[in-house]
Amino acid sequence: MAIINELFNLGTQLIMSLQSMAIGLYTWLLYVWGKLPLLLEGTLLTLELTAIAVSLGFIIGTFAGIGRLSEKRFIRSLATIYIDFIRGTPLLVQILIVYMGLPQIIGRTVPPMVAAIASLSINSGAYVAEIVRAGIQSIDKGQAEAARSLGMTSNQTMRYIVLPQAFRRIIPPLGNEFIAMLKDSSLVSVIALEELMRKAQLVYTRDYRPFDILFAVSIIYLILTLSISRLVRYSERRLRNNDR
Repeated sequence: MAIINELFNLGTQLIMSLQSMAIGLYTWLLYVWGKLPLLLEGTLLTLELTAIAVSLGFIIGTFAGIGRLSEKRFIRSLATIYIDFIRGTPLLVQILIVYMGLPQIIGRTVPPMVAAIASLSINSGAYVAEIVRAGIQSIDKGQAEAARSLGMTSNQTMRYIVLPQAFRRIIPPLGNEFIAMLKDSSLVSVIALEELMRKAQLVYTRDYRPFDILFAVSIIYLILTLSISRLVRYSERRLRNNDR
C-alpha cells in the first residue's frame, strides 16, 4: 500500500511539473509572439547588413587576395598588412574605431548605418581575401602557363582562366563567411544600430525579461544559420555534380 501511495505521489508531482512547464511554454510563446514584429524588423536589418557587408567584402577581398599573390612587392605588402591587421584585431574594436575614432580625424560624425557597413565590409574583405587567395592557388599552374603560351597576358589569364574556376571553388567557404558575418553583425548593437540584437536589448530593458527575449533571438539566429548552411550544402552538391 505504501508503495502504491508513493507511486501515486510521484505521478501527481510529475503531472504538476508537466502542467507547469506547459503553462510556462505557453506564456513564453504569447510573450514572444507579441514582440515578434519588432524582432523581425531587426532580423531584416541584420540580413541587409550581412548581405551588403559580404558583397562589398567580396569585392575588397578579391582585390586583396590577388594583391597577396602580386609579383610587385609594394602591392603584396599592402595587401598583407591589411589582411593581417584586420584578422588580428577584434571586430568590435574596428567598429568603434570607425564610429567613434574616425570622427575625431575627419571632424564630422559617422552615421551608425555607415559605420556598421564600413567596418563589417572591411572585416569581411580580409577573410574573403584569404579565401580568394586559396582558391586561386588551388588552380593548376599548368593552365596559366598554357594560357600565356597562347599569347594571353597575365591579366587576361587571371581574368578569363584562373578567376572563373577559382570562384566556383570558393562558393562553399563564402557561404561560411556569410554565416560568420551574420552572427558577428550583432556587435553593431554597441553603436545603437537597431538590428536584431539591439531590438532585443530594447525589449528586455523595458520588460525586464532578458531570458525570454534572448532565447527567442537565439532561435531566430539558429534558424537563419541552419537555413543558409543547407543552401550552401545544396550549392556545393550542385557544383560537385557539374564538375563530374
